[in-house]
Amino acid sequence: MANIKSAKKRVQIAERNRLRNKAYRSAVKTLIKKYFDALASYQEAPSEESLQQVNQTMSQAYSRIDKAVKRGVLHDNTGARRKSRLMKHLKAATAAAAAS
Repeated sequence: MANIKSAKKRVQIAERNRLRNKAYRSAVKTLIKKYFDALASYQEAPSEESLQQVNQTMSQAYSRIDKAVKRGVLHDNTGARRKSRLMKHLKAATAAAAAS
């Protein structure tokens, strides 16, 4: 354990930041899972309502990813990569739905 006052403070700050980062990362993962669930239901039964649900969950995931990047929880490229992968899956699903 740290003996110097400034070192003790840094330990407290690091713990606070770790918990904040954990909350952001968890929220991002949760929203991405919800997005893939909505996308799976759209693929099973393509409809306008299910596509709207997919777009809404994607918007929420994008927002949370952008906030995590802004706060420094995620690196810029990591956020861009995750958003790109979400859109890639959506395009594949809509193309498959349009073909059938």
